[in-house]
Amino acid sequence: MNRILLASAFLLVSISAVFADETPSALPASAVVSPVPAAVSPVPAAVDPAPKVPALKLVEPHLHIARSNIAGHARIALTFDACMGQADERILSTLVRERIPATIFVTARWLKRNPATVAVFLQNPDLFELENHGQNHIPAVDTPALIYGIASAGSPQAVRQEVEGGAAAMVAAGLPAPHWFRGSTAKYDLSAIGEIRAMGYRIAGYSVNGDGGSLLGAGITEKRIASAKDGDVVISHINQPTHAAGEGVAKALVDLKAKGTQFVRLGDVEDTGDDKTTQ
Repeated sequence: MNRILLASAFLLVSISAVFADETPSALPASAVVSPVPAAVSPVPAAVDPAPKVPALKLVEPHLHIARSNIAGHARIALTFDACMGQADERILSTLVRERIPATIFVTARWLKRNPATVAVFLQNPDLFELENHGQNHIPAVDTPALIYGIASAGSPQAVRQEVEGGAAAMVAAGLPAPHWFRGSTAKYDLSAIGEIRAMGYRIAGYSVNGDGGSLLGAGITEKRIASAKDGDVVISHINQPTHAAGEGVAKALVDLKAKGTQFVRLGDVEDTGDDKTTQ
């Protein structure tokens, strides 16, 4: 029995030696696995953080016109956006009655709904300068974004369509081809400004926000517009006949005229816009 046990032990030692000789003496470092103590968990490999997407930079350009530099006769450019909806007769009738010139930025959507007002514009070419507010009132920003809850154009091609579509609608309505553009919300990214300028348009900023997007009350709107100074460009809206702001706009126009204000359209004077909007 002892002899049988000794023989078995000798056979096991021999087999182990054979397998040891067949095992490579050195493994590549990538193949070496270090033992992990039972009480220690493996540390996960470091993961590179996702690259940060730069924040979208939007600008709301300012625009000024050449001053009159005449005491008591400040020079002001009145600009009105006609986005959607109807015409505000309180403002329109005041402009016509008082013979106050203004620059009106119209969208294709507004033009379709207001042919009677378009006829008034055409009957008073000495008063009204009609310019481009876009096809569908979409912010002229070539990166996807929400601006005041409105989706931007989102690409250079869509910005071009917004601008060209607005201009085409104006010509189709019998209006002169536009030279100025003002996008919805009056905000842009710098690349879109370059694209619009390359299309041959000047971009209309402003220096006085008259009616806060037509959302202000009549009193504060009147004060804001009546406070305009020599060289200012005022922005207000002429498409919200049910808003109180329109009443304030109409009163402010009469106030300014009584002060001896010189009203001009954008095309009548030299101007200076920041963010390369006019240069």
